Amino acid sequence: MSPNFKLQCHFVLIFLTALRGESRYLELREAADYEPFLLFSANLKRELAGEQPYRRALRCLDMLSLQGQFTFTADRPQLHCAAFFISEPEEFITIHYDLVSIDCQGGDFLKVFDGWILKGEKFPSSQDHPLPTAERYIDFCESGLSRRSIRSSQNVAMIFFRVHEPGNGFTLTIKTDPNLFPCNVISQTPNGKFTLVVPHQHRNCSFSIIYPVVIKISDLTLGHLNGLQLKKSSAGCEGIGDFVELLGGTGLDPSKMMPLADLCYPFHGPAQMKVGCDNTVVRMVSSGKHINRVTFEYRQLEPYELENPNGNSIGEFCLSGL
Repeated sequence: MSPNFKLQCHFVLIFLTALRGESRYLELREAADYEPFLLFSANLKRELAGEQPYRRALRCLDMLSLQGQFTFTADRPQLHCAAFFISEPEEFITIHYDLVSIDCQGGDFLKVFDGWILKGEKFPSSQDHPLPTAERYIDFCESGLSRRSIRSSQNVAMIFFRVHEPGNGFTLTIKTDPNLFPCNVISQTPNGKFTLVVPHQHRNCSFSIIYPVVIKISDLTLGHLNGLQLKKSSAGCEGIGDFVELLGGTGLDPSKMMPLADLCYPFHGPAQMKVGCDNTVVRMVSSGKHINRVTFEYRQLEPYELENPNGNSIGEFCLSGL
């Protein structure tokens, strides 16, 4: 298994162990050794473009970044299963039930969650998602095929399922659709560039990078003029209706992460920071009165940069967890 693949899986595998324990963690790693391209492979996506729909079996613990048709069939009672789906930042994910054969009365279930939830932490957070948490769960045993297709609000979604009887299971199709104004995003890659735009909408948007990174904000457009400061007080920019904050932490939920810096005013030109955390988030808070835009680049920190932090760097409280 390539080093790059290990880095890409690092954050998710930490939390997958919480679902089933170390034995299930090893099972997923063994599966990944045989088919590592199934998680994050741009080359495979290009090869499959225009071809027949991709099909394969779904594992009890799984993660996919491909469109296609996936079938889970229990070979023994499977009581704690989850599959995570991720697409490109500018896409929604649609989960369509093709066939479901489970025993709801016997304790089986199949639930879609709008976002990701790992070890009790959610992305997007409750503060950033347009729906209350309870409405983000869609339970097949309650809705049946009346909700045959379910579309996510961002580029990540997941399913939880339990199947007792061997031979039972389900088949679903994963498709993606364009999202013109992506709000909450988990990056598939450790390096990239993105522009987050919130056009006259009263909402909060978070872009999550699940690696220690150097992040460079090159352009920020807000509807007012104020100040730029490192986080020195509990107030920060929160008294202003429109601002960007940089967050860092070891979990998934932005609302539980450490605020590192506030950006309260429009500027052109780089503002760079190293963040030695498992997860770095650029979060925009918008009042809805203006068109707000932030452009940033990010790259994964090299090992020597983590060992010898210097310059404009915030990571001491995170480095011990790497």
